[in-house]
Formats: sequence, structure tokens, C-alpha cells
Amino acid sequence: MTRPLAPQMLAAALATAGALLAAPLLAQSWPAKPVRMVIPWPPGGGNDILGRVLADPLGQALGQSIVVENRGGSNGLLGAEVVARAPADGYTIMFHSVTSHMLNPAFYPKVPYDTIADFQPITLVGEVPLVILAHPSLPAKSVKELIALARKQPGALSWASFGIGSMSHLGGEMFMSTLGIRMNHVPYKGGGPAMIDIFGGHVPVYFSSLATAIAPVKNGKLRGLAITSAARTKLLPDVPTVNEAAGITGYDATIMYGVFAPAKVPADMVKRLNETLGRLLRNPDIVGKLEAQGLSGATPGTPEEMAAYIRTNLPRWSKIVRDSGVKVD
Repeated sequence: MTRPLAPQMLAAALATAGALLAAPLLAQSWPAKPVRMVIPWPPGGGNDILGRVLADPLGQALGQSIVVENRGGSNGLLGAEVVARAPADGYTIMFHSVTSHMLNPAFYPKVPYDTIADFQPITLVGEVPLVILAHPSLPAKSVKELIALARKQPGALSWASFGIGSMSHLGGEMFMSTLGIRMNHVPYKGGGPAMIDIFGGHVPVYFSSLATAIAPVKNGKLRGLAITSAARTKLLPDVPTVNEAAGITGYDATIMYGVFAPAKVPADMVKRLNETLGRLLRNPDIVGKLEAQGLSGATPGTPEEMAAYIRTNLPRWSKIVRDSGVKVD
């Protein structure tokens, strides 16, 4: 004869069964309120611009608004920590430079989270190159003239990046090491603040995201000396690549963007986010808006493909940082 369960065992069994039933129901009802999109950069930079292009159509597709929250600082470390510590309930996601996310462990001696274990990849979005911008007051009107000026006055010429440890920073360091020149690095806390200062002439050269460089180059307020990708962009067809402008080969510095969530977000939510973003990134109208802001082409994929991309490229970028000799105090 089967013995009845003790009251405590019965309660535990009912609780477990309830939790198992509640999980799929919770995922089916998600999202039941606005979703927060953390952008770990200040307003006005390339990361912010691209994230906001996706936020509105994503909200429409999910049936809830996407509330963008800028958490800039330390090349994305501060905002990424907010996401890593957020509840894994699907109501916090992050639009971030995957490249900066991978670079940070190599640049910073202490990262307040595990770059892989504390995040759930959702999808890659696409790549954006940098543009070497110059203020009109700079005597150099080409990359070769910039090189000559830097060699004439080693360390006297300043250049800006949008953050220590960012692709903007590393792109500049690679530029100097490749060409055997020395300039003074001025890091900012995002692309917006850096752009303000180059407009004001406070810094003469800036390794900018293409997204923020398009308008000032087209209207002549800033000079585009070169683009850092292997090929020119149709958005600024008259701006040569670094390789063309400097007469070298092999220089290539671009930024990959992607969407993350905190680790342990339910699989059904990850699947829905991935599929929804995948449809958006195959929508010609949305892709056109992203490409108008500098994206070289949308590259949606599965969470597993994004995770593999990060695992593969983490050691590669770590080696590049080590070889560059760049240190963060």
C-alpha cells in the first residue's frame, strides 16, 4: 500500500510542480511591461545612435515600449555591470559594442563581472568602421601630412578616443605603432563628449565612429582623413582607407555591435528576442536606417553564433592589446 506524503513533502512537491508550470506561462506572458535597454555609453555617440534605431521597432514588435537608459563610463564597464547584476527576468537587455566588451578584460586589471558567464548573448547586429577626423585648424589635410606633422613634433599632437580600452583607443594605438609615430592620447567618456571637443577645436584629431562622423564630414565642419576599415564606405566615398592614404597594407579596425541580456534569462525569452531582432535586422527599412548610421551590413544570427564569436575573438583581441603595449592605470 502506498503511504501518503508527509505534509512537508507534499508542500514541496506542489511548489516544485507550480514552479515548473509557471515558467512557460511567465515566458508566454512576457513582456508584460516596458523593457529596459541599457546602452553603456553616453548619449550622442555611435553606440547610442545605433541602439536607438533598433529600440523603437523592437518595442513595437514585442508589444511593449523599450526604455533606453544610458549608463556611460569606463568603456562600457559601468553599464555592463548594471546588466550583469540585473534580474534575469527579460526586462533588461543591453545594446553594446561587442568589440569593447571583449577588449575590456585585456585593458582593465579588474573587471567587475565575468565577460562570458554573466551575460546571455542574443544576436550580433553588425560592424561599423572608425573615421579619423581632423579639425579644420589642423595644418594636415591628409594622412601623409598628419604622419609628417607627428614625426616633426613627436608627442605634441593630441588625438581623442571615445574611451580607454575602446576600439577608438586601440585603433589609434595601432595607427601609431604601424606608422612609427607618437601622438598624445586624450580619452573621453563616450563619442558625444569627444565630438563636442573636436568641434570646439580643443582636440585636433579624433578616431570617431562612422555613425557620428558622417554629418560633420559631409557638411565640411570636420575633415575626414581616412576610414579604418579595409574598404571604403559608400556613405563617405571620397574618404580613403588608412591603407590607401598611408600607402600601407593590413590596417583594419572596426567595431562589432550586439545585443546581450543577463545570464540565466529563460530560454523562451532569449528565443523570442533573437527571432524578433533577427526579423528586424532583415527588414530593408530598418537595415537602411542602420546603414545610414554607418553599419556596414546587418549580421543577425543565433545566440550560439554570437557566443562562439566572442569565445573566438577574446584571445585574439587580448593578444593585440598585449602586443600594443597599452596599459590602463
